[in-house]
Amino acid sequence: MNKHYEPEFKKKIVHLHLEEGRTVQGLAAEYSVSKASISNWVHQFRKECQISKEAKADYDSMKENLKLKKQLAELQKENDFLKKVAAFFAKEID
Repeated sequence: MNKHYEPEFKKKIVHLHLEEGRTVQGLAAEYSVSKASISNWVHQFRKECQISKEAKADYDSMKENLKLKKQLAELQKENDFLKKVAAFFAKEID
């Protein structure tokens, strides 16, 4: 039996996958949607990006946001490490 999903729901799932970096498997389990359906929606969105300038802009924005989120997470890890190192050396000086 085929389920019908609203376009907004599909867009949300695609957004979570492409922008948030969520896995297809994780989304499928969380939203009770087949992995094949999610893969098809992502594929359709990517095809639409080749035709529609608006969809292309959305896709580029999602990719950029994902890249920036990964970069931010890495910088936060480095910052936390440097704080620990600074605290360690501060104790050594006292």
